[in-house]
Amino acid sequence: IPYGADTGGKNRFMPPQLPKPWEGILPAVWWGNSAPQNMENRYGNAWASFVDHWNYDDVSEDCLKLNIWTPALDDGGNRPVMVWLHGGGYTNGNGIEQDGYMGENLSRKGDIVFVSVNHRLGPIGFSDLSGVGGEKYAFSGNAGALDMVAALEWVRDNIAHFGGDPGNVTIMGQSGGGAKVCVLAAMPSAKGLIHKAVPLSGSSTEAQNQEVSRKIGGYILKEAGLTSAEVDKLQEIPWKEYLLLANKASQKASAEPGAAGMRGGFAPVADGVVLPKGKFYSEAAGLSSDVPMLICTTFHEWGMARTDPAMEAITADKAKEMLKERAGFRGGLGDKAGEVYDAYARLFPDAKPIEVMTLVASNRKGAIETADAKAVQQAPVYLAWFGWEPPLFNNRMRAFHCLDICFWYANTDLMLTHTGGGKRPRDLSDKMSSALLQFMRTGDPNGAGLPVWPRYTTEKGETMILNDACEVKNDPDREARQLL
Repeated sequence: IPYGADTGGKNRFMPPQLPKPWEGILPAVWWGNSAPQNMENRYGNAWASFVDHWNYDDVSEDCLKLNIWTPALDDGGNRPVMVWLHGGGYTNGNGIEQDGYMGENLSRKGDIVFVSVNHRLGPIGFSDLSGVGGEKYAFSGNAGALDMVAALEWVRDNIAHFGGDPGNVTIMGQSGGGAKVCVLAAMPSAKGLIHKAVPLSGSSTEAQNQEVSRKIGGYILKEAGLTSAEVDKLQEIPWKEYLLLANKASQKASAEPGAAGMRGGFAPVADGVVLPKGKFYSEAAGLSSDVPMLICTTFHEWGMARTDPAMEAITADKAKEMLKERAGFRGGLGDKAGEVYDAYARLFPDAKPIEVMTLVASNRKGAIETADAKAVQQAPVYLAWFGWEPPLFNNRMRAFHCLDICFWYANTDLMLTHTGGGKRPRDLSDKMSSALLQFMRTGDPNGAGLPVWPRYTTEKGETMILNDACEVKNDPDREARQLL
């Protein structure tokens, strides 16, 4: 269903516009277009394509569409609403990217309305031309973020027709989608549209520095060979060409000292209007102070052994050497790699070197920073750490990035290439999805099958460990994590 107009042509880089009305009945029986993104070699890695079972349909700038699963229409059901924000950083993905994103099972189980959203991404969604294009382009660096607000406004205005309660909306996302959840919770224009928030395996406590984003905008104009008076011509370039041009400009800008931006430079911008400058949730009674948050990460967000069995035999010394150069999604740890590795090895004495290295690279530093920031506000924060490991590929997949999504959404039998299917993952999924539904209804996940889940405090770091046997531990990796 369209929640916004085509973003091509004169609408490119602009805040989202209302969708055009249509006559008759719109055949909302197939997925909307994915946002413009690089589709080259998308299925190039056979193992990754098999495991994640990517779903991609047509790609175009007419991408402001959402999907709805609901048990009933116009029945006054007043059901809790789940709004799903896909992963892929701010550059890739769509609302049905994996089968685990499908909302039918959670909607049926919990009698809720499930909505997933496509929005502008990458250079199309986050090119900050405000420094070169003047007032007309004031919000170009946050177009993709404003799309998500527009989707929430559509939910507010229309979801009752689909049996949903616009006064009880939970936003949830994973990886880049988790960061989007945190961004939306910090946007003044989203105030009142969000009532609970669930970031998974990705979070954020501040937006892109506008000095950096404007510098990239300047490089985009140079790369296109245009002057400030000709900035409108960027709206006429075919989107595939514009992606190549803008990414090349970002690379050149990042070569300048201190200019490399978050996620390649294309991400929501702290302009002081759409998004605040400085840390999110910094005021105890400020924006989203009444919005409960449930944060979850996985034990093994990043692990090369998933598609490289030779890594299973890695030694501790080799792991330390590798961590010097690279630690997961971030840069390397340099000369401190050995000290950090040894600290994690002491806390997890049964872990193999490949597992210790993966724990280091998958550390919870970002999640804890977000939990600590949000914990100063009145609404509760609940923290989870997902450690369940599937039997696939001789047990080397471990608790990898994206694995937990299908557990929250009661989709473990849809994502056989993640879970292996059957009773074991289904049992944990039943507990996790029930806790999520309880959180959607009340802002508290307790009373749905998991052990008593205390709210998070900075002092104790209360964390629900999600596995075949679930238990609460107080900040189990604090000693090692703090070395980072």
